This record gives sequence, C-alpha cells and structure tokens, in this order.
Amino acid sequence: MSHQSDLIETDILAYLGQHERKELLRFLTCGSVDDGKSTLIGRLLYDSKMVYEDQLAAVRADTARHGTVGDRDFDPALLTDGLKAEREQGITIDVAYRYFSTAKRKFIIADTPGHEQYTRNMATGASTCDLAIILIDARNGVMTQTRRHSFIASLLGIRHIVVAVNKMDLVGYDEAVYDRIVADYRAFAAKLEAADVQFVPISALDGDNVVHPSDRMPWYAGSTLMHILENVHIASDRNLIDFRFPVQYVIRPHLDFRGFAGTIASGVVRVGDEVVVLPSGKRSRVRSIETRDGNLAEAFAPQAPVLTLEDEIDVSRGDLLCPVNNVPRVDTVFEAMIVWMAEEPLVPNRPYLVKHTTRKVPGSVARIRYRIDVNTMHRHPAEALALNEIGRCVVELSAPIAFDPYGKNRSTGAFILIDRLTNNTVAAGMILDTRGADLATQRRTFHQRLESGARCHESLVTPAERARRLGHRPATVWLTGRAGAGKTTIAYALERKLFDEGRLAQVLDGRNLRLGLSRDLAFTGADRAENLRRAGEVARLLNDAGVIAVCAFLSPRAADREAVRRIVGDDRFLEVYLDTPADVCRRRAAEHPDPGSLRPYGDPDAPFEGHEGAGGADLVLPTHEWAVDACVQKILDTLAEQGVLAGDR
Repeated sequence: MSHQSDLIETDILAYLGQHERKELLRFLTCGSVDDGKSTLIGRLLYDSKMVYEDQLAAVRADTARHGTVGDRDFDPALLTDGLKAEREQGITIDVAYRYFSTAKRKFIIADTPGHEQYTRNMATGASTCDLAIILIDARNGVMTQTRRHSFIASLLGIRHIVVAVNKMDLVGYDEAVYDRIVADYRAFAAKLEAADVQFVPISALDGDNVVHPSDRMPWYAGSTLMHILENVHIASDRNLIDFRFPVQYVIRPHLDFRGFAGTIASGVVRVGDEVVVLPSGKRSRVRSIETRDGNLAEAFAPQAPVLTLEDEIDVSRGDLLCPVNNVPRVDTVFEAMIVWMAEEPLVPNRPYLVKHTTRKVPGSVARIRYRIDVNTMHRHPAEALALNEIGRCVVELSAPIAFDPYGKNRSTGAFILIDRLTNNTVAAGMILDTRGADLATQRRTFHQRLESGARCHESLVTPAERARRLGHRPATVWLTGRAGAGKTTIAYALERKLFDEGRLAQVLDGRNLRLGLSRDLAFTGADRAENLRRAGEVARLLNDAGVIAVCAFLSPRAADREAVRRIVGDDRFLEVYLDTPADVCRRRAAEHPDPGSLRPYGDPDAPFEGHEGAGGADLVLPTHEWAVDACVQKILDTLAEQGVLAGDR
C-alpha cells in the first residue's frame, strides 16, 4: 500500500501509532449523473494501492460481465457501486463510504448519488465532510445537479471545493473546453459562500491528474487531485473557541459518582472552568475530565470524555454545557435553511420532532419565507417545499434549545426534522445567524415609532414630589478613569456616605452589570458601547425614581460618556474623572490583584480619552494624591453646590 513504510516490517506498534496520529480528511464526491464520481473514487483507491487482489479480481470479472468500459480490464466504479441495482443501472443510489490513507493523511470518502431523486442522500453524505469534489463531465459542462450539489455543499458549510473536470479524454484533452467550464463555474460560484475553490482537469478512468500528473495535458501546471487532498489546510476550519458539550448520557454507577458523557462539539474545556447548563442556566465548575485512559487536564473537540462538576446541579440528556461568558442563543424560535427530504411536501404548522444535538423537542415549521431556485439562486415565494427543495423557514418549538448559527458551529447549528408518525427523517436544517438582523429590524421599527410620536408613559408622581419626600434631587455621578484609578472604591464609599446622611443612593458597578444585564455582551468596541448605553438607561430609571445613581465604569471613550449624558440628561449628570497616572494604576494592580476579574478588561496603559477638551469631565479628582474620604467629600460638596442635596423636606 502507498502508506507503508519500513516501520511496518520492523516495529508494527510504532507504525500503528504513526498511522493513528495522521490527520483525517473527510471528503465527498458529487455532481450530476454519470459525471464519474464512483470511477474517480475507484481510481483513487487503485492508484493508492488500497485494493486487495481478490477484490480486484472480482471487479475485473464484473467488468467483463457488464461491459461498461469497453476493452479496459476493469471498471473503477465497481469498487464503490456495491448495490446490485447500482451495477445494473450504472448509477449510484446509496451513499458509499470508503477509507484509504497515504503517507500524509487518512481519508474517508463519501460517494454520493448524482441523480436528483437522491439529493437527500447527497446532503446526508456531505453533512460531516471537510471538502467536496464537484465532478463535471467535460462534454456537458455545468449542469443543474452541479449547481444543486455545489449550493448544498456551500449551505452545509463545506469551505473547500475542488472542481474536477472529468472525462477530458473524451474531448481530446482540449484546454479551451476546460477554460470554458472553469469560467462558467466561477460565475455561478460567485453567489456561494465557498472560501476555497480549486480546479483540476482529470480523466478518472485513465488516471490523468488523479494521483500522477498527466503527460496528455501539458498546458495544465497545477496540482494533481491527490496532491490537493493531501495538502489542503483544514486545521483552522474547526471551532476551538466556543466550548459546547451536549450531554448524551448521565453516568451514575454509585452514590459517590455522577458524570456527564458526550462528545465535545467544539472548543476546549479545562479542569476548573466555570460552565453554565443550558437551558436551565445553572452554574458550576468542572471538577474532572475523565476518559478510559485516565483523567485529563483539558479536552477538545471531537473527544468524548466524561465531565464531573463541583456542584450537585440538575443536568440531563439534551442539556448543553458551555462557558458562562460565551453562551449560545437560547430560544424557541429561529430561522433556518431547510433541505426537504420526504416524498410528501413540507406544509407549515404540521407537528414534527426537532432533533438538535442530543435533544428532541416537539416543533413545527411556522412559515416558509421563500424557496431557492438552485439554478439561478433566485428566491421565490412558496407555500410548501417538495422533495429535494431548499427554502428559508421559521421554526417554532414547544421548549427552548441552546443553539449557534450553523456558520459558526456546525454541530450546535444543525438539526433534523422527524415525522412523529413514521419516525422517518424528513428534513435537514441549518440555523441562520439572524439575531443581528432581528435587532436591527427592531431598532428601525422602534425609531420609526418614536418619530411617529410614540412616547414613554409618564408617572403620576412628579420629580418635585419625589424630591420633597426624599430630601434630595436625583443625579447620576459617573466615575470614569483608568483601571486602578479607584472608581469602584470611591463609588461604594460615596454610596455609604450618602446613605448615612439619609439619602437614597445606588451603585451601578461595571462588573455587576456584566454578570447580569449585560451578560450577553462581549468586549468588542460595539459591545462595550452597548454596555454603557444600558448602564445609562438604568441610571436614568433610578433617577426617575428619585435615586442618586453612582456609576463606576472604565468608559475610556469620550463619545460613549457623552452618549450616556444625553440619555440621563445634562442637568442630572455629573462626570467625575479620576486623574491617576498610569504608573500608579499599574502599581495598584500589582499590589491588589483582582481574582474575580471577568477579563483583563482594564489595561492602565490602554488609550484613554481624558477630561481635556470638548465633552470634558465636570469634576477631576487626583486619586493618587487625595485619600478616598477627601475624594468623597469633594463629590458631596459639588452635589451640594448643584442643589442636588438640598431637596425640599
């Protein structure tokens, strides 16, 4: 065999270990009927010396009996077309899986049907693949099934596509024919989401440019098909950022052990990581990661360990474990692209079972937004989806599930629909990332309503009445400055002082907001701005209730602080800048590390738009020179000067 080495004769265990560590590439062959998919796979197996002598003898006998390749001694397609019906009809019906390896890689091939009737089989075979080989008959060019299979491959998130222009021997190895097909396919593929598309002219029957370069096409200077398969980069395709662990089975052998078995769908988990159980929202930490070979410090996709947690919380089959600061969407409604696989058409509102990771939930397709014409990629209104049709649909469930967009995570973004009467799989679905679009639509609608005269309800209690009752006017004290400047310390000290004086005050702290109201936000510039906007809205509501809001936020951008001022109201807003040198902040951070920090959010050396110029602070406090009590007293004096503390009693 082509992957053999001297180790197989001298050290079989070392050879097996070396073979086990090879990277695995899953790929499929697809295209129109009779484009040569099975022939190509047979040629790959034969030229890679992965065919046993007795198997080859049987194929030669069948070749002579069926007479499919003229005077050639064997038909490579018969190595994969195993069903009797396939050999009689000369087409592939079922998805045939074959394994082979070379010195560089291991491969699993899915030979999928080309006939439109079996498109559902093609979608099934493509669901786990890293690469797709789209075969095109050089005599026919780009066909309907070529487009259909290319679109499904793109829809299923296959990032690498190799277009193999086959049967070049039947067009005299004509370069012009090849160039025309490449141009036609590129024009179509421009509408797809395929990041990596390569082209190679081949003759699968004779082996030209399959494993070895062809002397018959000197005008082609690219790689052979095998060279592409051995060297395509797939390591970065796997999601190692978002940890997702669907619980498949709860292991409870005795009272002293309770573990959760499953396959890591994506990401990495380590002992000690804080995780949340979805959809319940309960939290714990990973106590151990156990496998048959012993405990691990960390595990990653696609390993299948048993996780134990530090706390006895309710976790069942179908639940999802993920990091507390990186959670998927939990909802009962989502939009998805659906490939319909049943003879009976899809009709909205019919009940189905939705199988998502390890969870089954009753649900239905509430609406079909449109059907896609795979030939033109145009969208058409539809009231139903027929066999092999693809459409964008709204799915509604009876219970929430935790999911990611399919483009981000193929495991937690995929689902199937199951007929509740026959238990047959009737559709495959890929969840779309619509949260941003939904939010944008909601914001546009809300702003349109504001412009049309919509206003907030007004309280029957006036601000003056609240001030007389509480003895002070409301205000928002916005403490800003570098990390380590003392914002949180001064905020809570000010709250204490105001309370002791009989004032009603409440601290809004950046960390507390991140653990609650803003737990869905990351730390991008846009998310930080949104976090501050939410803080401003909460501060305004507190002020409306007559409360003095004391806010401690890093807020390094002047534009964000000015936006909060507009939300709260300039007459209620007091911006206090803690003017502390970066070296003092660094020293404080080193002397008093924060073990509960959610993120290295505050770098003392990070750019900070200070109190100078437009949008400057109302009050500046040198916290490296003044004690906490002095800073608090200065804020109180300023509030008194502005009349905040002189409410009518």
